[in-house]
Amino acid sequence: MPESRSRRRPMPPARPADPARAAALEVLRLVRTEDAYTNLVLPSVVAKHGLDTRDAGFATELAAGTIRRQGTYDAILAACIDRPLRRVEFGILDILRLGCHQLLAMRVPAHAAISSTVDLAHAKAGPGAAGFVNAVLRSVGRRDLEEWVAEVAPSPEGPRNARMDHLAIKHSHPRWVVDLLDVAAPDDDLDALLAANNVPPKVTLVARPGRAEVTELPGTPTPYSPYGVVLEGGDPARIPAVAEGRAGVQDEGSQLVAHALATAPLEGSDELWVDLCAGPGGKTALLAALAAQRGARVVAIEQHQHRARLVRKAVGTDAPGVLGVLTADGTQPPLAAGTADRVLVDAPCTGLGALRRRPEARWRRSPEDLLTLVLLQRRLLAGALDLVRPGGVVLYATCSPVRAETGDVVSATLARGSGVRLEDVRPLLPGVTDDDGPTPGTAQLWPHRHGTDAMFLALLRRTTGNAATG
Repeated sequence: MPESRSRRRPMPPARPADPARAAALEVLRLVRTEDAYTNLVLPSVVAKHGLDTRDAGFATELAAGTIRRQGTYDAILAACIDRPLRRVEFGILDILRLGCHQLLAMRVPAHAAISSTVDLAHAKAGPGAAGFVNAVLRSVGRRDLEEWVAEVAPSPEGPRNARMDHLAIKHSHPRWVVDLLDVAAPDDDLDALLAANNVPPKVTLVARPGRAEVTELPGTPTPYSPYGVVLEGGDPARIPAVAEGRAGVQDEGSQLVAHALATAPLEGSDELWVDLCAGPGGKTALLAALAAQRGARVVAIEQHQHRARLVRKAVGTDAPGVLGVLTADGTQPPLAAGTADRVLVDAPCTGLGALRRRPEARWRRSPEDLLTLVLLQRRLLAGALDLVRPGGVVLYATCSPVRAETGDVVSATLARGSGVRLEDVRPLLPGVTDDDGPTPGTAQLWPHRHGTDAMFLALLRRTTGNAATG
């Protein structure tokens, strides 16, 4: 007869959840339920759980890496669970993903990865969930990542659809994103690009000219930007120039956007620069420093109040070169037409060029977002061209290599009317090679080629005729 309930030995008390793993789970929950950004929510979660430097680093890699590789792990978990993943409670699925990342992509011994994740499940969801997580992760641990990809992904040697499906699972990208990047990427670069999107970027600092010197900053000088260094380690906030707002954290590609606008040849007045989509303010701060060195001033325009506050924080209250930060719609800038000398349009986009930095973006965006964004990008570029004076320049940039957001926006603008000329932006990018954009004269940076976000740049000059309108 089965042993009676009263005579069964009680289960041993569960061990408490490891704080670093509990913090990583909280980050996954906030990203999933509150549309939080991984890099923005991590500091507060780390502080809440009281993690030291070592545990904070572990939690950061565990949370960001799990989100990055979610697509691959879900395909593996689907092969290990006897019901559809949609029927697994979200919180349990997050715990399983964390376990997968420890087993398959981190230097955590298998027994520690499984036992600590089971403890986490027990603490957060009870003994039943712990048993389920234990069984599933033991199945996952029977193969390494390469073996699992070979098991669950279609063969890469098949027809195009199968190859694209293989890459989507291997590199953990939604299939629609793989298709768009396949069109955008240089020949035979797709695999390398997708792989680069899964490598966490190193921290890059920018010394704002006139306020800080590159030699003040620890690290290795960036290969292209004259203002940057790659930080080898440590907390950027502890660097005096960063703490004082004279330097900041900024991707090298973003630095090059500001550099290209500031160094574009210009005849006549050079007094008013406008950053039309300024949030969160990194490019504004660099532009303001460059403008101050030649007696110009920058007006920053940002539609959303919370992002406008970030711009004000980034540029500081007493930074030279800043005329003002306006909360306004960049498609209808509150400045007189034809008055600006230089205008930056760092347009809102899918962000598919910054997937290594914002791992959640690949899961948060959808194909339906693209049309809405493209229409907005065209209106912003038209607004910038109306704002700039004849002879002045507009730098159009996106942190996306998707053709619809890059070359197609530029081509559509040029086709709408006279008064605008596309100029070659590539000579303004010092030392950069292999950067040909989709439209002649434009530039496209790549994480796998240049070590930057996939920034697109196009330089347009307003001629004496009428500018194109939206």
